[in-house]
Amino acid sequence: MRTNKIIIIAALIALPFACKDIDSGEKLSPLQPVNQDAGAGSWSPIVLSNYNSQVTVAVPAATNSQTYLDELASIKDAQSKLTSDQRNTIAYWSVGGVLRWNQILRKLVAQFNLAPAPRDDGSYVFPDAENPFADPQFPFANPPYAARAYSYVSVAQFDALKAAWFYKYQFNRPAPYNVDPTIKALVPTSDLPAYPSEDAVLSGVTAEMLKLLFPTAVEEITKLAADQRNAALWSGKASPSDIAAGLALGKAVAGIITAPGTGRFRTDGMGNAIGTPQLWKSLEDNTVAKGEIPWKSLESPARPPMLPNFGKVRAWNMSAAQIVAERPVAPPYTSSEEMQTQLREVKSFANNASREQLAIVHKWADGGGTYTPPGHWNDIAAEYVANARWSEVRMARAFALLNMALHDAAVGCWETKYFYFNPRPSQLDPSIKVKTGLPNFPSYTSGHSTFSGAAAAVLSFLFPANSQQFNDFAREASLSRLYGALHYRVDCEMGLAHGTKIGSYTIGFAIADGAN
Repeated sequence: MRTNKIIIIAALIALPFACKDIDSGEKLSPLQPVNQDAGAGSWSPIVLSNYNSQVTVAVPAATNSQTYLDELASIKDAQSKLTSDQRNTIAYWSVGGVLRWNQILRKLVAQFNLAPAPRDDGSYVFPDAENPFADPQFPFANPPYAARAYSYVSVAQFDALKAAWFYKYQFNRPAPYNVDPTIKALVPTSDLPAYPSEDAVLSGVTAEMLKLLFPTAVEEITKLAADQRNAALWSGKASPSDIAAGLALGKAVAGIITAPGTGRFRTDGMGNAIGTPQLWKSLEDNTVAKGEIPWKSLESPARPPMLPNFGKVRAWNMSAAQIVAERPVAPPYTSSEEMQTQLREVKSFANNASREQLAIVHKWADGGGTYTPPGHWNDIAAEYVANARWSEVRMARAFALLNMALHDAAVGCWETKYFYFNPRPSQLDPSIKVKTGLPNFPSYTSGHSTFSGAAAAVLSFLFPANSQQFNDFAREASLSRLYGALHYRVDCEMGLAHGTKIGSYTIGFAIADGAN
């Protein structure tokens, strides 16, 4: 049986982005911002501290220099030989790098969101970042891992683009199609300075982050990043030196974030998130000592709990003390009548869910082989961000705010889950049959609900006219876990409130970041 599982997983991983054809459902138009946000270089950084000292960009050659004129000649030569594939590449990236890379990241998460199979002896081996091609391959892009990945990529893009804007408006070198009228503009034109190229910045910073997060997809990631830079050149948008400066800047920002021993990515506590057998046993023992029934894995063979130390991973906009302080109050005692009431309600949905409720269950399931609940909210956000016609840097801000909140929601929710170690409904009553996959971690609070509360709060801040719709989505996502018999109502309601509170910390950052 295990051999078959490995073959299936290997086949999925071998096919680039085979798990979810995200592009097909998102019809994006070429990027034409209504405002270029010329002052974005003064917005508050998140990981960087000073654009001018941490990431330097050399003064560009003058547009009348022979060096630059030779670059323009190379663009015209390239445009005279464009193939249909190259034109398709230009069109693919013309929608904007922030939106396109967000799609790609969701695809990668879906591709790698596959739980490791058990060994023949019933044991499990965890994916190893130091040996990513081993069995099981690294990573298992579960919801906490995915939330962290979305956040690091988005934050890195945002800080890199703010640095790019700082230098763009310092040097004010126009795009090639604005310098030489014989160069064709194969994308919508703008007056945004071209040096350093924002496309190259995004290609550099994003590829470096993704290669660390998804090391077995390096070949695909590297090709996509090169395509983005080529599209900028072929379209007349950027010269070779615009691109070289942007690529170096993007890589420099990623290097600061991921530097061994000092970079936030390396020191945020993720390396300890799996825990140890001793920790897993202590969680059970401590729960029993409180007179409660501890959570247990209902998989066969039993699987170790998912990332019990993720609640100690560093959050973006909350301190460790704030994570603890915002922890929801305890759920009902497992032996209480209140819990029995909650359990009866779950069983009623397990036995009598309506067709509409079942549709909601599957709409929000976001289980294995999908982009996870954080990815679902990125998917929702992408439509609003695209329709807003923002600049690349402001779009990056939207995804950074959303994904910082989603990461912090994962930290807060997982801290709560493993503090209380509460059993799932189908553990207390084995006659309850869930309507979708049963996650391998404690019940209280609902992760879907916490993610959704945080996401709805941030998106309502960004798009206040659509606040009611976001809150309706969040409530539906939360209730989907009750309808599916995976969670008690208290898990859902407390998780939704917890997520909303967590989102308010990111909103507090956004109010003061200088972008409004």
